[in-house]
Amino acid sequence: MSSKYIVRQPIKDPEGKILGHEILYHGENQAFTVENPQAKEFASADTIYSFLTQNSTTTLRGSLNFMTFTTTLLMKKTPRLFDKSELVIQINDSVIIHPLSMHFVNQFAKEGYKVAVNEFQFAPRYLALLDSIDYIKVNVQTTPDSAMHNIIDVAHSMQKKCIITNISTEDEYRKALALKSDGLEGAYVAEQMTTRVHSSAYLQSSFFRLMVAITRDEPDVDEIEQLISMDASLTYNLLKVANSAFFALRNRATTVHQAIMTLGLGQLKQWIYLLSASVSTEAAEAGTEEFLKRSFMRASFCKELMKYAKNMPISPAEAYLMGMFSTLNHLVDAPLEEILEELPVADVVRDALTKKEGRCGKLYELLLSYEAANWNAITALAEELGIPNQILTNVYFNCMENVNVLWEQLSSTAAGQVQGEEAPPASESGE
Repeated sequence: MSSKYIVRQPIKDPEGKILGHEILYHGENQAFTVENPQAKEFASADTIYSFLTQNSTTTLRGSLNFMTFTTTLLMKKTPRLFDKSELVIQINDSVIIHPLSMHFVNQFAKEGYKVAVNEFQFAPRYLALLDSIDYIKVNVQTTPDSAMHNIIDVAHSMQKKCIITNISTEDEYRKALALKSDGLEGAYVAEQMTTRVHSSAYLQSSFFRLMVAITRDEPDVDEIEQLISMDASLTYNLLKVANSAFFALRNRATTVHQAIMTLGLGQLKQWIYLLSASVSTEAAEAGTEEFLKRSFMRASFCKELMKYAKNMPISPAEAYLMGMFSTLNHLVDAPLEEILEELPVADVVRDALTKKEGRCGKLYELLLSYEAANWNAITALAEELGIPNQILTNVYFNCMENVNVLWEQLSSTAAGQVQGEEAPPASESGE
């Protein structure tokens, strides 16, 4: 039985801001190329429908979700699991040539759902749809440059938005920008930020020493308290979090020690990275927030996979750091090799991030393959690491939900600061 995976991939505008996310799932494209295609498609759709029923009301809320629907998913009325403002119904050629499928698509469009066409072509069956669709998606790797230019011109002349997909190289990224596409999608796009938000001096900040200290197997609370107390902005923000409505304590935390005890080491570890990042980026560039969430997501995913991976030479805490630090070359204006030389990380972690060597390198490759929806690599790497492939999607979305919840808590705390609350006096900020 083939594995089923579901991945959430960002779609960005030319400025780097998130337009939405595509929900990619393994199985639907193979449904028409195997024996008994209807039974295979139904089985695949049933798995996807069951997953979305459990998760669409939480993890997939709050974003514009682009999702490809097969005939079976349309017949199951799967789009109705989503609010009209949060879903774009994507259709492939297999749906366009199926009269029953198009009946459902047109019905959902009348109800107010947006529609997108994948792999758009200048063919009569595609052109006939133009009045009914909102987004045109073009594959940069299979569409000639002249055709892409013409498709985008037609889309814009009819007030449609055009998204160029499968961008995996810098050249393809620059080409999509030059063509003035409304949206960009692909592995390369997901990694891009408009600027690096920190100088190399950021490596010496309390943030990195704190990350290392708190992710040890047996964290030293006294060391953590001392490091926070040395940084006024971290001290202030920690006290803000500890006294936020989320924790709802009767007595306010007025010292670093009290704040640490209020949050607990588990919550504190998750907050330190996000808080220090938000403090250090006073005016966040476009896409920075999503990228920081991506760093946190990688850390959580790596750590959770350690519960299943066999014969790993690192601890879950080190796996957490590996995921977190994998994005540093995008956040800090320096090569990753140089950045890691400044940080006290294990050699096997350093080799994994810079050379993809060893079993840690395999874990890192699994993370990257999952983000890129590289189905064959996901299955092969999971098997090599001893990770049951059927648990990957649930682990991935559980991590994503935790990241989203924590980010919302951070955002609400930051909003309180913007409204003019004053920092605590020096006497309150560091025992």
